[in-house]
Amino acid sequence: MKRTRVDYIPEELAWIEAHKDWPRAQLHTGFCARFGRSDVTVENVKRLCIRKGWNDGIAKGYAPGHVPANKGKRQPAHPNNARTQFKSGQQPRNTKYLGHERVTRDGYVEISVAETNPHTGFARRYVQKHRWLWEGVNGPVPDGMRLKCLDGNRTNTDPSNWEALPVGMSPRLNGMYGRGYDAAPAALKPSIMAIAKLAHKAAAFRKGRQ
Repeated sequence: MKRTRVDYIPEELAWIEAHKDWPRAQLHTGFCARFGRSDVTVENVKRLCIRKGWNDGIAKGYAPGHVPANKGKRQPAHPNNARTQFKSGQQPRNTKYLGHERVTRDGYVEISVAETNPHTGFARRYVQKHRWLWEGVNGPVPDGMRLKCLDGNRTNTDPSNWEALPVGMSPRLNGMYGRGYDAAPAALKPSIMAIAKLAHKAAAFRKGRQ
């Protein structure tokens, strides 16, 4: 609904400003009685005071430096509060403990180990479980090599299921026979691996003779 414009003469404005500390209902009643105005509502008076910046003298909020009355005081315990509060040393239900495992979108298993996270400085970090176990048996993966899952099941993290292969062999395993090593039947996997290794060695030999 469109608001009706209310005009005030200078004398009315001066009177309202002089009594701006009054509560707005009282200010409205006094104004109408003083000037015989029947077309002015309490809301009109409120909006006028807001536009003019005439505060009503009532303190809003806390003053700078205000000290709460309960500062430093312990709140009385309530049975319902105590029942749902965290206890000293209690961990949230979703806490990821040392050894916690998760599976990535690529199907690799990750495990939380006691190693400092280089990005966050946290005392634990997630690493690929198959690599962590493999390196525990065989030592660090050599430069230029990557671990290849032999049975195609990336959640099988047993070190015997992973072999360190040259990075350059990946295209030969991924594209061989148009279906790739991972998608091939288990019976064909050893043959595909042997052919890929032979082809890689032959290519390295030819490159060395050039």
